[in-house]
Amino acid sequence: MPTLTRLHHAQITVPKDLEAAAREFYCGVLRLTEIPKPDSLMLRGGFWIDLAGTQIHISTEEGVDRNLTKAHLAYQVDDVQAWRKVIEAQGLKVLDSIPIPGYDRFEFRDPFGNRVEMIEEK
Repeated sequence: MPTLTRLHHAQITVPKDLEAAAREFYCGVLRLTEIPKPDSLMLRGGFWIDLAGTQIHISTEEGVDRNLTKAHLAYQVDDVQAWRKVIEAQGLKVLDSIPIPGYDRFEFRDPFGNRVEMIEEK
């Protein structure tokens, strides 16, 4: 029986005209590392980032209301309260998440409407 071995990448989208702002948020504010996209995909727009060996593909897409979905990425962090301050300093609304035993977490919408969770194991 074949098995899944790990998550290779996840993809989120941002409006086409906000790609530069997305790069600033994800690479600047969240301090994620941009990695090269294959030449064959360069004309499609967007960019890729790496987090501890897992890729996050930030693509462009129009006509989507990202504020209407529960879909999200959850970033495991080492200091959830410090990240709360970073996100609040960006003027983003922080929402408390439903408690999960053994974790401290919060969520927010990135500047493009994508739902994001920050989670720390206690």
